[in-house]
Amino acid sequence: MTSQPTSAPARRMPEHASPARLAGAAAHLAALGVVGPIVVTILATLFGLGLGLLPVLGIGLVFLLAFVYGLFVVAALETARIDGLYGAGLPPLRARRAQRPGFGGFLRMVWAQFTDPAMWRALANAAVATILGMLTLPVAALLASSVALAFSPLYATEGVASLAVFDLLDLDIPTAWAPLVGILGFLAAAAALLGLALLHGVLARVIIVPAREAQLAEQARVSDAQRAGAMRASEVERTRIERDLHDGVQPRLVSVGMTLGLAQQKIASDPDAARALIEEAHTSTKAAITELRQLARGIHASVLDDRGLDAALSALAGRSHIPVHLDVRIDGRCSRDAEAAVYFAIAESLTNAAKHSRAGGCRVTVRRREDGTLWARVEDDGLGGARILPGGGLDGISNRVLAAGGTFRLDSQQGGPTALEVSVPCAS
Repeated sequence: MTSQPTSAPARRMPEHASPARLAGAAAHLAALGVVGPIVVTILATLFGLGLGLLPVLGIGLVFLLAFVYGLFVVAALETARIDGLYGAGLPPLRARRAQRPGFGGFLRMVWAQFTDPAMWRALANAAVATILGMLTLPVAALLASSVALAFSPLYATEGVASLAVFDLLDLDIPTAWAPLVGILGFLAAAAALLGLALLHGVLARVIIVPAREAQLAEQARVSDAQRAGAMRASEVERTRIERDLHDGVQPRLVSVGMTLGLAQQKIASDPDAARALIEEAHTSTKAAITELRQLARGIHASVLDDRGLDAALSALAGRSHIPVHLDVRIDGRCSRDAEAAVYFAIAESLTNAAKHSRAGGCRVTVRRREDGTLWARVEDDGLGGARILPGGGLDGISNRVLAAGGTFRLDSQQGGPTALEVSVPCAS
């Protein structure tokens, strides 16, 4: 039996080289050739005004701030443009947020924004695309002029047709040669336009789209951070449970045992005293049961699994020692880890507000955002000054949220108010 020869598998065309994306890239480049220089001029003006007016009562700081966030807006738009054009799966560029309160925290935030590597990669790609766009405009003009030249024998009256490209080229072509020159010019311009579009796609993937190795390294870093957060969260939770058992339930149960022992000794000689001791032990037993229920609720909220986050937060607000205004707007359910992370973050925040901040009220806002994240904000009107201490409740919140793949932000200036925001992927 003879074997049939197998044909080699067809090579797949790169995605950025598909006709639709090449046409889109050419259109983008033409637009950037017009808009890009205008944006560069605006940013250069803001930077120049900022430096020039810096000695004048610090007025230049306003222009420098506008310059930094102007760069961010351009970078965010460029990232969205490349992702929309090539479907690269780029995460949207987000503005940095202050990690510390006060003016010093604001300056750190601005500096972190200015030195953001992702922003500068996007800006570099925008600069390259603008240069390619400025080259695309005359090529597109040559393409249009060549088409007109090819059909010039149909409308030329003086036996001569013109091939013009802005102020760069202006040739008079006899109408007898016009179709040939027009076709050659069209082919040359189309090839140049195609080359610019291909170059744009290649450079965009080199500059702004992370390499596969970089993506894997970032995924590994995030995974390590989540695992470390989960381990720290479990350690903090274990320590809290041990402390609550040792300081609360265990001494109470020991007291119950001692009281019942005394009652047993007195039950024959002094029944009334024994009865009082038994009543005291009964009261202490009920208190211990209550503490155990609260401790179990702190480990796992069964209502969260049974009825969802909205119902669990309503029950939590009802047990709070301070008034809570609850505003929850979520459609459907998120993953158990995401809901648990947000629930316990809110529970710990309400506990801190009641114990430490002397707050008179608290507002809890929960939303499910369009980007697929579960977002919550807890704000109280207390004294402020909350800090993340190792092993503390806020440390437990940050570790639990980090383990769920989310972000955590605390803003608590001296004098208040205190605001805590968490954002967790719904599918975590």
